[in-house]
Amino acid sequence: MSQLRHVQTYRQNQVQTADPGTVLLLLYQGAIDALERASEAIARGDAGEKGRYIRRAHNIILEFLTSLDLEAGGEVAANLERLYVYMLDRVTSANVGNTAGPLEEVVSLLRTLQTAWQGAVAEQRKRTANGEAA
Repeated sequence: MSQLRHVQTYRQNQVQTADPGTVLLLLYQGAIDALERASEAIARGDAGEKGRYIRRAHNIILEFLTSLDLEAGGEVAANLERLYVYMLDRVTSANVGNTAGPLEEVVSLLRTLQTAWQGAVAEQRKRTANGEAA
């Protein structure tokens, strides 16, 4: 089995056995990684790679957007909705304009949200370990 296949199998198992908080954090990291690779592809002039990684990040951000529960999430969900729509717009602008600047902006936004979610996931795990209700 090739090294790449081992990595793919490991990642698949990691996602399939992970709790929802871990999956969310993995998705954030996946979007960040994809946008960073898209920026590198832009710098190299590799349109195929740029498109592949932009599409991957776009799909992850779109999943974040469509997974929002605007009723239950109230103002926080509404703010996230606006932010995800903005990110999708910036990713599209980067793709059309073949420029990395908008991608770097979205990476920064994603890192900020990722950090916030890391804290929320850690707090939830702590509560669960202490037997508190979610």
